[in-house]
Amino acid sequence: MSTTECDAIIVGAGLAGLVAAAELVDAGKRITIVDQEPEATFGGQAWWSFGGLFLVDSPEQRRMGIRDSLELARQDWAGTAGFDRPEDDQARAWADAYLAWAAGEKRAWLKQKGIGLFPVVGWAERGGDTATRHGNSVPRFHIVWGTGPAILEPFIATVRRGVDAGLVTLLFRHRVDTLTGTDGRVVGVRGSVLAPDSAERGAPSNRDVVGEFALEASAVVIATGGIGGNHDLVRAAWPERLGTAPQHMISGVPAHVDGRGLGIAEAAGARLVNGDRMWHYVEGVQNHAPVWAKHGIRILPGPSSLWLDATGRRLPTPLFPGFDTLGTLAHLRTTGYDHSWFVTTQSIIEKEFALSGSEQNPDLTGRSVRELLRQRLGKGATEPVEAFKEKGVDFIVASSVDELVTRMAALEPEAPLDVARVRDEIAARDRMLDNDFGKDAQLTAIRGARKYRGDKLIRVAPPHRLTDPKHGPLIAVRLHVLTRKSLGGIQTDLDCRALDASGTVLPGLYAVGEAAGFGGGGVHGYRSLEGTFLGGCLHTGLRAGRAIARG
Repeated sequence: MSTTECDAIIVGAGLAGLVAAAELVDAGKRITIVDQEPEATFGGQAWWSFGGLFLVDSPEQRRMGIRDSLELARQDWAGTAGFDRPEDDQARAWADAYLAWAAGEKRAWLKQKGIGLFPVVGWAERGGDTATRHGNSVPRFHIVWGTGPAILEPFIATVRRGVDAGLVTLLFRHRVDTLTGTDGRVVGVRGSVLAPDSAERGAPSNRDVVGEFALEASAVVIATGGIGGNHDLVRAAWPERLGTAPQHMISGVPAHVDGRGLGIAEAAGARLVNGDRMWHYVEGVQNHAPVWAKHGIRILPGPSSLWLDATGRRLPTPLFPGFDTLGTLAHLRTTGYDHSWFVTTQSIIEKEFALSGSEQNPDLTGRSVRELLRQRLGKGATEPVEAFKEKGVDFIVASSVDELVTRMAALEPEAPLDVARVRDEIAARDRMLDNDFGKDAQLTAIRGARKYRGDKLIRVAPPHRLTDPKHGPLIAVRLHVLTRKSLGGIQTDLDCRALDASGTVLPGLYAVGEAAGFGGGGVHGYRSLEGTFLGGCLHTGLRAGRAIARG
């Protein structure tokens, strides 16, 4: 067994941990980063991300004609979070701090790090209810030029510089099994050295133990993420308000996002809160080229596809694509089936289908203006979307409604798809296109969305009949529940110090990122405004690094 002393130990080499590490390197501190995975996974989940960041009243928004304000963002956050528990006291403080950061220092800090933004601001998670309820009142989803890998770049570079300077030790294949303490203070970690593994990024790696290790430091930072890769834990934490947990789910995160760090912190005395708050998508499709088990990709939809449940019934207002993730999830859990359907057209997928993930957006990830113009503004859907349409088991392409619904029923023979109802839903929706007005709330929402120039330019297709051959072929997409984020976690104060069951600081222990519920054990409350997961990792990592550097 080896024992090493340093100023800080960071458990987990994802974005939040790397941001904290970079702050400590800049402060001249000696740190050790431990991660159970191979070095190929350096950067964690953020590498796979689309790179959306929540900003308030940014220059990008103003250039797109968006009038935003901190006051409006606070209103949206409060209506979305729905804080209602005594343990939400720290989360409320974190929400206020995060909103002030997103409206203030955040953009200049990103720019100083060399992180650039795509000029068109997206409008993810629109809500669609009243002004004081869930959702973003205005577009706030700022896509990083270079997606997730570009967010990681400056922090990885700083950590690598720290390695060269003798300030940073990187220990991959080192799995923390327990936190060590003295006189009520966390002073280090113990764990197992795992056998080397050549697994590619995100792929499963072995758990063969070949040794032991121990580390000591004045601060230990838990940056191990949530539980999304462990479906058993997801089901165990599933809340009644979202119905019954699905028997079939696909994974939006690798299997090593397994919740071990949360259990280890709790065993050392940290308080875990809001474990029943979680964020899973309902627009998941099975990856035709999977990297990890049950690997799924989320469709980031525009608002135009017709959304049907497994029986063929149209989802109620305002559960339109891209409007209310958890509201849609709760509704679909009442149907008795684990899947639903988009019925759409080639014109809609060309304009409106984006796939989540850096690898599914090579033009943005590669920072190629030429490719972006060709992929996003040229004829046809992007190449990754077309690949899913061609190879994905969840995509059905047909030349007629009869062919489409027949093949939908055949793909899910155990679900009683009402073929006649699907035909009727399509026909009824198409009749609403006879006028520029009508009672269909989804079409009203589509027309409203196109008043925002960013949506009209690259995100929302002109309203048209689904059966119009000029916009064909018809396409059906089978959708699955896709596990993604834990909204609860280790309760922390604004310096990211872990709290114990009494609400007192547990000396020596810090938590950041998803492991801390992105701040305070649940900064989002019950629901999230899109673009705040990566931002929460940045914010907590920054605060933890600064706090530890201050001593």
